[in-house]
Amino acid sequence: MNHDMTFPESGEGLLTTHSVYGAPCWVSLTSRDLEATEAFYSAVLGWRWRQAKLGEPFRIALAEGVPVAGIAAVAGMWQMAVAWTPYFAVRGADEAVSRAQERGGTTAVGPISLPPGRAALLADRDGASFGVWEGELFTDWEAWRTSRPAFIRLHTRDAFDAAIFYGEIFDWASGEGCCEVRYEGDEVVLRQEGEVVARIESGALGAAPDPAVRPHWQIHFAVRDVAACARAAERHGGGVLSLGGDEAVLRDAEGAQFTVTARRLGS
Repeated sequence: MNHDMTFPESGEGLLTTHSVYGAPCWVSLTSRDLEATEAFYSAVLGWRWRQAKLGEPFRIALAEGVPVAGIAAVAGMWQMAVAWTPYFAVRGADEAVSRAQERGGTTAVGPISLPPGRAALLADRDGASFGVWEGELFTDWEAWRTSRPAFIRLHTRDAFDAAIFYGEIFDWASGEGCCEVRYEGDEVVLRQEGEVVARIESGALGAAPDPAVRPHWQIHFAVRDVAACARAAERHGGGVLSLGGDEAVLRDAEGAQFTVTARRLGS
């Protein structure tokens, strides 16, 4: 499981997780080589960087001045996987962890105090890693939600079972959270104020679970030019796993996968 926990510093938040309860609210990457990671994502996504208060291996990625992601160059030091991890907003990290454990999930880290909030890293019943965050959010959270990342997608063996697991943790069906969940075609789709913030897929919902799928959350970043991002990824040591239409699945120089999706930024 990925053990990455990199967040913006205290004082940046305008809202708390209570206001966006149940929605994705942050993404973070575990890497090995900080300089290589910065160079790759600067070239592919145009990010800039600042050091996080957690120490030298940690960075906050900025897109047009907005904090959009955390980077923790600790994979080699802590024997961790290189991977992206999404975080969901919760009212209480302890309650969220208890709910996950009661439903067959596992806890890797926490809950621990990371001012201005508390966080935990977990895995669902099929092993897909995710985090929960309780506390202050970020400057201009609305810009983060609608631009970078565009949304997150869970690739899993059984979308219906996964939707029940996450829905019971984050109260998606109760009306208490900020999101609504419904089936749309072959996916379970989570929307916040009409905008898609997460998707869960396993192929056709009526089909048997696919044993070949290794469950994981994939981060989709909004970009202006998908093809240009794909070319930049290849030039800077990464790769293109798939490219078609308005979307490309890319691999960074250390192997972490992510998706770029065509979208008018700031919309």
